[in-house]
Amino acid sequence: MLQLSDFYKNIFGCKTYKISLDAGCTCPNRDGSKGTGGCIFCSENGSGDFVAERQKSISEQIEAGKKLVEKKAKGRSGTNPVKYIAYFQNFTSTYGDIESLKKKYYEALECEEIAGLSIATRPDCLNDEILSVIAKIAETHFVQIELGLQTSNEETGKTINRCYTNSDYEDAVRRIKKSSQKIHIVTHLIFGLPGETEEDMLNSVDFVVKNNCGYDEKFGIKITVLYVVKNTKLALMYQNGEFKCLEKEQYFELLEKALKKLPENCVIHRLTGDPPKSILVAPEWTTDKKRVMNEISGILNKCGA
Repeated sequence: MLQLSDFYKNIFGCKTYKISLDAGCTCPNRDGSKGTGGCIFCSENGSGDFVAERQKSISEQIEAGKKLVEKKAKGRSGTNPVKYIAYFQNFTSTYGDIESLKKKYYEALECEEIAGLSIATRPDCLNDEILSVIAKIAETHFVQIELGLQTSNEETGKTINRCYTNSDYEDAVRRIKKSSQKIHIVTHLIFGLPGETEEDMLNSVDFVVKNNCGYDEKFGIKITVLYVVKNTKLALMYQNGEFKCLEKEQYFELLEKALKKLPENCVIHRLTGDPPKSILVAPEWTTDKKRVMNEISGILNKCGA
């Protein structure tokens, strides 16, 4: 296992930060092509609650993002060089007009200190045309595609209104690798989804490993506890007592078991989320960011990451 900071440093030779961007996309389970309302946990901003305003150009969003990073990292980097990954985070960042998306990807790469792209999407929204565009970029720049799997339990997938299947994910991984061996694949999982058992969550980890470990390249994983945020269907379910959020101890125990399942070529991108306190409903323990990060660091050290 390798932590993300080390993974980026090995590639770029310096501290590297991600800047969240909005490409102006939506999702097929929002616009009616597959469903409406989006995933039940997803906020009004499509899980990109810290990104710049979408009416700004990509270049303007990047400049705003740099200032935000500099403010947060003040005093830590000193005079050391830094680079940035342009992270197309909101909604499904491969879902839309191909030429428009292509222009936005390249606009990001033309900005100073941008070292590569990270593109968040759904497994069912990677047609041959958009994959061809991304593969072309990967010939000259670092590229990672982030796939929102969330769970390998198909029934849970229906509950959360995911509107795609495990087969879509399996197909996406194969097709990404076929298009370019240089693209770094990152898979998102959520622990604590309604109705899921410990076995379900750990099975999802096994599913990700199974689909990615057959390749020589490193693959990535993101795991986060389920957050309940305002103005979502999940918030209504929580308020109606239809499920309970994971307690801190439960989540950390699950993380430790999950990490022990990860092979050496797995890069750990994230083990916690970061929703704005202004929209967070539960779990409250996640607001103590410093303590959460300290606990996670201890688990990583214990597991040899």
